[in-house]
Amino acid sequence: MVTSIASTGLAAAASVVALTLTGGHAGGSPLEWGTGPLTVDSLPRVPYVAHRGGAREVPENSMSGLMAAYRRGTAQVLDFDTRVLRDGTPVVFHDATLNRTTFLGGEVRGLDAGEWRNVRLRPRDGLPVSWRAERPPTVAEVLDRLGGRVVLMLEAKDPSGLDRLAALIRSRGLTRSVFVNTNDPAVARRVHGLGLLTQLWRSARQLRTDRPERWRSYVDLLDVDVKARDADLTRAVRSGVPRVWAHTVATPAQRDRALSLGCDGIITDVPGRLSRHPVRGPGVVSAALGR
Repeated sequence: MVTSIASTGLAAAASVVALTLTGGHAGGSPLEWGTGPLTVDSLPRVPYVAHRGGAREVPENSMSGLMAAYRRGTAQVLDFDTRVLRDGTPVVFHDATLNRTTFLGGEVRGLDAGEWRNVRLRPRDGLPVSWRAERPPTVAEVLDRLGGRVVLMLEAKDPSGLDRLAALIRSRGLTRSVFVNTNDPAVARRVHGLGLLTQLWRSARQLRTDRPERWRSYVDLLDVDVKARDADLTRAVRSGVPRVWAHTVATPAQRDRALSLGCDGIITDVPGRLSRHPVRGPGVVSAALGR
């Protein structure tokens, strides 16, 4: 975060970029909101996205992790994954099975809402501080706690639950505050048809043969692999899709390359770490400032 304003022109430009990348506010506080929900129109020129809440800084897809990322203010968008339980309840979880991140095993879709209350997340080793075991939240709980206070990004791992997700988002007046993410263009078209903000992510391999201009009529955000070739990222940036954000950025050098190629958002597991490193390299300052 920026803590002082430098007097030289170059340092001042770097300070402006740092503010742009961290939401235009100092001291690590969250973005402010008014009487209505915060929407994508309030985002800075180049937002940071806390991927799974910032999975190398907090327990992924946990309520405590999402709240910590929100309070720190180093990301203006909070990302989480969604699965559907046996009874149709949408929950916040990445994997199809419980094995990797909880103390239990078996398939997520094998549980109902009552059984979900007994699931406890197992925080990964190596996180900066110790975290308690906690129940993974439902999507409704995250929307009720954070919806409208910060822009959210949720991946629909189970497209069968899209109608339920759409109902949860619409009933809370959050259609301009939540991106719904998928890797499948057909599902993205369906998300658009439901009146939601559509996000489509693509791997480096997929980007080699993609023609992203085909999606510009129904995709609001193209989420591109930072490991893709320069030519593929440039083609995505020039596709006509309104926003092109890079995932999953792990280092300042990866961030600076994505910005220099025209990406206008950074999806990362380490938003706190990246926010402490000013952007560097030819053209990166101008790209971040939209020049």
